[in-house]
Amino acid sequence: MAIRQMLRRSLSGERKSPTEVPKGHLAVYVGEHEKKRFVIPISYLNHPLFQELLYQAEEEYGFDHPMGGLTIPCSYDFFLGVTSRLGGL
Repeated sequence: MAIRQMLRRSLSGERKSPTEVPKGHLAVYVGEHEKKRFVIPISYLNHPLFQELLYQAEEEYGFDHPMGGLTIPCSYDFFLGVTSRLGGL
């Protein structure tokens, strides 16, 4: 499934359950103020571009964040730009 389709499904609420995440993927919450949930392939975690986002998340929230999930403190547009670059690899 293409990353754009997964992101659209995640944003549109098309999934059967809000906690349902396909095997080999993980849910992240993105946004500077209001958070949106995205489902991404776990392979992104090893890429230097995504690791920079993880570093920013660590700096902002540490490892104990009240949201309970991986939260990325950047704009939606920036996140979509990074994921579209990773999806084209």
